[in-house]
Amino acid sequence: MKLENKQDIILNGSIYKAIFYLAAPITFNNFIQTLYNLVDSFFIGKIGSVEFAATTFVWPINFLYIAIGMGISVAATAIISQLLGANEKHEANTYASQLIMLSLVSSIILMLIGLLVSELIIKAMGADDKLLYFGTLYLRLTLLDLPFSFYFFVFNAIMNSQGNSIVPTILSAISAVINCILDPILMFNFNMGVGGAAIATVISKVLLAIAGGIYLYKGKTIIKPCFKNFRFNKEIIIKSLKIAIPSSIGQAGSSIGFIVLNAFIVSYGTATMAAYGMVNRITALISQPAMGISSAIVSICGQNLGAKNYKRAIDSFKKSVILSSTIGTIGCIFLIWQRVNIINFFMQSKDDIEVINQGITYLLYVSISTPLMCIFSSFQGLFQGAGQTKYAMSMEISRLWFVRLPMILFFKYFTNIGSIGIWIAMSFSNLVICVYGYILYKRGNWLNNLIR
Repeated sequence: MKLENKQDIILNGSIYKAIFYLAAPITFNNFIQTLYNLVDSFFIGKIGSVEFAATTFVWPINFLYIAIGMGISVAATAIISQLLGANEKHEANTYASQLIMLSLVSSIILMLIGLLVSELIIKAMGADDKLLYFGTLYLRLTLLDLPFSFYFFVFNAIMNSQGNSIVPTILSAISAVINCILDPILMFNFNMGVGGAAIATVISKVLLAIAGGIYLYKGKTIIKPCFKNFRFNKEIIIKSLKIAIPSSIGQAGSSIGFIVLNAFIVSYGTATMAAYGMVNRITALISQPAMGISSAIVSICGQNLGAKNYKRAIDSFKKSVILSSTIGTIGCIFLIWQRVNIINFFMQSKDDIEVINQGITYLLYVSISTPLMCIFSSFQGLFQGAGQTKYAMSMEISRLWFVRLPMILFFKYFTNIGSIGIWIAMSFSNLVICVYGYILYKRGNWLNNLIR
């Protein structure tokens, strides 16, 4: 389907059809990325629970750096989709060029900082011995892909904002296949272990960014960035940062919250940390359709708000809630039904019985709140599409800092239920934040101060 036809569907056609056209490739892409993480988990799980726990332990630190790139990506999607909805293509091209360069400069700075302070941060979180060694090794190697990941974030935003979610999906699929092939070769054939998994990730991300760059200049795309005589435009950068910074703060605040959360989880033992990481990767697979719908809503709401079709933007959000919560409920039932078989499949080291038992328990608790996570994603998509990332930020931060972590502290120091307190807090915080999101939505302030 031509891009112009997709844009017409977004602005005038069936809302369900628009959601499907955008969300289906994004969902498939998300599945691929989650499967790619599960492949890493599958092979690392064969090495041992300490190595598995180490990769889980450092994930929030890595995500803290990635949060900046994701914030720029959100700004790109919101701004460019609204500009396209307002039929201002030349200005959209200008914004795309500025945002690409902003992402590259920021990623290189963050990569260098990360390489210097990684071990200090991991040690400060309470890791020592093998957990410290494997965590530092894995984190430092994966930080090398930041410039390439940041570039692809913006490329993905440029494609999605114009309704072209198929190309990023195809490129990501190829990258994931490359990673899956390289993982066992580097980890086992070359005896590189955890380091091999990280290097495989870096190689696949480099190739992904190169492919995205080639398509952006030679492929069929409405947006064509130009870097001839490039200079940063202060006005554009400030406007972009007003959207990017709250999103990045929300993501970073969430990531720091997970760092603190990991410190509490690891205090219960390596088995609890391994179980936590394993289940999160499994449930991420089920939540991908909702994430795809959320990403689609950013573009659909953005373009319709840019065209000043406010009713259609709101209708799109409501339909996304119906779709995502239905999918989440089906996923919830499946996870609860098959939880024992699922955990036994992904934890191949049968010596780690405690990891398996805790994983089964956590999967039960977190599955119950899966539909709520799907609704949370729809709220995020609506607020981001409107360019009101401060609301998305407040939801991200509140969920962890004002609900989840205080509950975990309470259960740890005032009860004797052990790690189950973590699992209860994880689920209940999703309910509270959905109620908060509904309050923000009903107030209607997110419709103020639109970009166009």
